[in-house]
Amino acid sequence: MALTSLSHGAGCGCKLPAADLAGVLRGLDAEDDPAVLVGPSTADDAGVYRLSDDLALIQTVDFFTPIVDDPYDFGRIAAANALSDVYAMGGAPVSALNLVAFSLERLGGDVLRQILRGGGDVARAAGAAIVGGHSIDDPEPKYGLAVTGTVHPERLTTNAGGREGDVLVLTKPLGAGAVATAAKRGLADEGLVARAVEVMVALNRDAAQAARAAGAHAVTDVTGFGLLGHLHELAAASGVAAEVRASAVPAIEGALDLLTGEEAVSGGSRANARHADTFAGFDDAVEPARRRLLVDPMTSGGLLVAVPAERADAAGGVAVGRLIGGPAGSISVVG
Repeated sequence: MALTSLSHGAGCGCKLPAADLAGVLRGLDAEDDPAVLVGPSTADDAGVYRLSDDLALIQTVDFFTPIVDDPYDFGRIAAANALSDVYAMGGAPVSALNLVAFSLERLGGDVLRQILRGGGDVARAAGAAIVGGHSIDDPEPKYGLAVTGTVHPERLTTNAGGREGDVLVLTKPLGAGAVATAAKRGLADEGLVARAVEVMVALNRDAAQAARAAGAHAVTDVTGFGLLGHLHELAAASGVAAEVRASAVPAIEGALDLLTGEEAVSGGSRANARHADTFAGFDDAVEPARRRLLVDPMTSGGLLVAVPAERADAAGGVAVGRLIGGPAGSISVVG
């Protein structure tokens, strides 16, 4: 049975819409523990808790519905996606717990074993030990990890340190959401799916090291809210605006062709587009396919790095825009 046929969404595309989630969280009590270095207020990739002057814990959790039909690849993608949050904070993953929602009766133990094997292989490649987990019976499969990492408090990278004049560097191409949607609808060939899987299973470890070496002021990873959604969070937390050059944003080979029409546009992508309309303005020269790419709900995407302009070439990705003065969180998209 095709795993994606059992999911209402695909990968990070099944996340609650950013605008709706913000409304739910608004008004909840803020954490006032002085040891909390990063909490929910800046919508960052992970929480960070100081244990001592030279050691802090990074804690994150991420899980989602199948984005591909191959169970081993599903496990690999989900693990790489969860581990990415630790890399975005400048840390190293140490341990992880499996999160499983699955129907053994419907799919059998062999499928779950392959999912767990994929997740375990990627976690080990990252140097993290899977030390346990939790499972529930669920007709819609879901898998991911709760990850703990470590970082020196002075080497922490957040989404809140961006500065006017920083260049925005993206380390992976976009379009995995469109590919997954097209595959579910029989519109993507095996080669296109394989290219998307290759992007999604790649760890952001090397990209994080390059960002740190380049003196990055702010870092986030691009996942379910799309490039514009996550850039909006970074710019808002940093107190600046942003400009994106749409033509410079890299895409998985074949993804832009899918986005010339509406056939590969998911519900998550449409929700992202509605949210982007509240903070982003588009130049008339931006083609529809490029607009759709910028809000595509990416799964296990690359890092978006705000780096000093003179160090942009050392950040290990493609320059796609810059941080500018203006209303915090607003974005101008030019051709």
